[in-house]
Amino acid sequence: MLADFLVAGLLALNPVQPQPRVPFVAAAPVSPALGSIEPCRIYGSVFLETNPSRRGFCFATVYLEPEEAFADVMVYREDNKLFADKAGFWYLATGPNFADYVLFVTENRALADFSIHYTTVRSYAGCRTR
Repeated sequence: MLADFLVAGLLALNPVQPQPRVPFVAAAPVSPALGSIEPCRIYGSVFLETNPSRRGFCFATVYLEPEEAFADVMVYREDNKLFADKAGFWYLATGPNFADYVLFVTENRALADFSIHYTTVRSYAGCRTR
């Protein structure tokens, strides 16, 4: 009777709980040219991180291309977050906590996932077809 009481007490303190089942999710297809990042799907509020110590917290790495002919995405800076609703239309957020995407800006083109170039013409914004 004492043994049953001790076992019941141990089970009450450390109950065995079944592990939750995780549904199987198939991996997204990988683009051979750009890796797993699709720059054409990035829009909305974006924060550009320049601190190298916070690089691990960023979604992707971008390079600011000086020439528009070599950029993967032409970006138009929106003043209102509501109008940044298509690829290439970005609202630059004031901090990483208020952004949909946090992107690390690198100065080395070889380390970037994709490159961007800012445009002043709204109709030029979007992805480059290759």
